[in-house]
Amino acid sequence: MKKTFNNKFNRVVYEIFAGDYFVTNEKNIMLSTLLGSCVSVCLKDKISGIVGINHFMLPASVKKEELIISDDARYGMYAMEKMINEMMKLGARRSSLQAKVFGGGAVLGTKINNVSKSNISFAMDYLKMEDIPILSYDVGGKVGRKLYFIPETFAVFVKKVGQEANLVKAVRAEENYLHQMRRSREERATSADNLTLFE
Repeated sequence: MKKTFNNKFNRVVYEIFAGDYFVTNEKNIMLSTLLGSCVSVCLKDKISGIVGINHFMLPASVKKEELIISDDARYGMYAMEKMINEMMKLGARRSSLQAKVFGGGAVLGTKINNVSKSNISFAMDYLKMEDIPILSYDVGGKVGRKLYFIPETFAVFVKKVGQEANLVKAVRAEENYLHQMRRSREERATSADNLTLFE
């Protein structure tokens, strides 16, 4: 996470990156992230005003019926549950949460575009399963997205991003993130194969 000050909005900005999340009850700030194929779910407790934002990706495609049991779906489940649990520690209630969903663009012809649709489907299916209403969304297409999330109003400004240098950098970071997840998954599978049962 990076903390800066935005003169245009006259606010402190907390920017998150691939694999990150951030929750807060602060006012007069802004939350931000730059998305390629990853997805970001922005949450707000409509009563307490506590907010959260994440930036996640699944290591592989996940079918709807695999939402709970798939090993690959666990990455998305973790990204969502971790953020929600941290919001609840600050006083948010699960029943008061509302969501906005962004990202999942097929950008720059990268190797991770085939996961983009699965990222979007996972986010939508998870929120539906948890009865968290989706107030708005901007997903898919062939562009990146820079998000600016204002906690007080739950306004999320989206700037569509083409092949600018900062998007190229963000996509490379997402590819590295995906590679790390897949390597971790393979290591877990290998260690499970090497288990010996003693009865």
